[in-house]
Amino acid sequence: MTHEPCPEGRLSQPVRLTQEGRRVIDIDTYAPYFLTAVNTSLSRGASAIYLQEFGIGVTEWRVLSWIATEPDIPAARICEVIMLDKSAVSRSVARLVGLGLLDVASSESDPRRKTLRLNAAGQDLHDRILETALAREARLIAGVDPEDLEAWLRVMRILRKNVETL
Repeated sequence: MTHEPCPEGRLSQPVRLTQEGRRVIDIDTYAPYFLTAVNTSLSRGASAIYLQEFGIGVTEWRVLSWIATEPDIPAARICEVIMLDKSAVSRSVARLVGLGLLDVASSESDPRRKTLRLNAAGQDLHDRILETALAREARLIAGVDPEDLEAWLRVMRILRKNVETL
């Protein structure tokens, strides 16, 4: 089996040649494969745990977490920051409001614009889930050298910007 030359500045390549001479993705070096595989596994596992232990799924957790980070936030801002579509955020907000975890208020500048804030029950749930989320993160990065983790975070920030150009 032969490999094509690496693209400039890359040590590995995302494509290999098969014996028949066709190009195919090499999942051992194709970055989107790893991003998708890790994200799918993390989301699936988190959703199961959060539903079982806390009664909300991973999407509701993402919304809840961001409202804790940025109180008095409009739903449109949540969509922008956590990269979820409007309908997913709307469903999550409705569910969180229905569970008595959020307070909804009209914006002072525009009464039609609603802002979201955790109430005491929402803050309590956030704090409990946060401990689980941080424990999962610790298990995820166990054995990773701190310098490698920082390098990976730098790369992920670049990819996050680059994905907007695709």
